[in-house]
Parts: sequence; C-alpha cells; structure tokens
Amino acid sequence: MNTVLAGHGLVKKYGSTTALAGVDVEVGERDSLAIMGPSGSGKSTLLHTLAGIIRPDGGQVLLRGDRIDNLGENRLSALRRGRFGFVFQFGQLLPELPAEENVALPLMLEGTPRRQAVERARRWFAPLGLDGLEKRRPGQLSGGQAQRVAIARALVVEPDVVFADEPTGALDQNTSSEVVRLLTSVTREQGAALVMVTHDADVAAHCDRILQVRDGRITHHSQYTVA
Repeated sequence: MNTVLAGHGLVKKYGSTTALAGVDVEVGERDSLAIMGPSGSGKSTLLHTLAGIIRPDGGQVLLRGDRIDNLGENRLSALRRGRFGFVFQFGQLLPELPAEENVALPLMLEGTPRRQAVERARRWFAPLGLDGLEKRRPGQLSGGQAQRVAIARALVVEPDVVFADEPTGALDQNTSSEVVRLLTSVTREQGAALVMVTHDADVAAHCDRILQVRDGRITHHSQYTVA
C-alpha cells in the first residue's frame, strides 16, 4: 500500500481520560477506512487527530511522509483547506449560498477567483447526480442532495484525504446507502484516501477496511474486498 496518511503511537488525553492510547494507523491511495466503536471509544478523536484538528499529546501524524502534527496553526489550516476534504453529519453547508458556491468555497478561500472556482465546482454536479441543482440553496435540497453537495465540496480541491464524520447519520437507510456508495466510489476514482467514522455497520461495510476502537485502542482490524 502506498501510504498517504499515517498516525504512529498517537496519544491524546483529556484530563484523567485517555482518548487515544498509542494508536497506529495507515491509509493509502484509493484506500477507504471505517472507524467504529461505542460512544467515548476515541473514534472521533482519532479522526480529528489525523485531520490536524486536534493535536496529539504524543506520537506523530505523517502526510506522504512529512510530519504535520507539529506545524504552526497557519500552515496546518492551509493544509486542511488545500489537501484535506471534509464531510460532516449535517453537511455544514452555508445556507445563504447556492450549491455551486458552497462547492466552490474551499477554492475561493485558497484565492481562486470566484468565476474560475464556480466553473470547477460545476464539473462535480453531473457525476454526483446533482445536475440542475447548481443554483439551489441548501434549504431547497433534500438531505441526500445536500450530502452529495458536501461530497463535491470535499473533492473539489482534489485532496489527498477525505475525512467523513458520521456522513450518513442524519439520513434514512436507503439514502444512507446511496450516499456512502457514492462517497467511497468517487474518492477511490480520484485517488484519494477516505477515513470515515460511523456507528452503522452497513455503512462501514462499503469501506475496504474497518477499525474497531475501544477505550482509545484498536481492538480489531477487518479487511474486505469491495465490489
């Protein structure tokens, strides 16, 4: 596996509570990893640590071999904008912006002129089944459509890694299956790695691998052959 992102010996404590107790994890190009575990197990802390949102108390996070957990906040913020994509449970789209500008937003934040950024954003609408919805605002979209817009926003920067935190948690079962199938397939097609936290075993089964986390430790690692 050509490793894109790795965490070595990751430790994170909140007071007397150990959220991560020396976790090792790697993800490669076109690799999709689901992180599962009970509430309070450390799964979201692991995702946020790998994504540079939380700094570990011990260990290292490497992106294509370069350490990132010790970067200054400005460089880390730029890295999150330019090389990572994010999909959250409720999409976190800006309600005042049309869908095409929500998708273009990461590009504009990096300095791409609005017209050029929107043109790049529009290329994602047909592949994600969103053709004709470019001008709609989030309040005019279904839950599944809004999550597909969020997926487009995550991929528009051509990231090394897409992080998804309970991306189907607010969706019904049928829509959930459609969204996760789309998320795993398009990230794989783009050559990006996918790291996803989910409580749903059916959602996790769409990924290449599953990590079970409990009390800040990896307790089980399953690998699947995804059709």
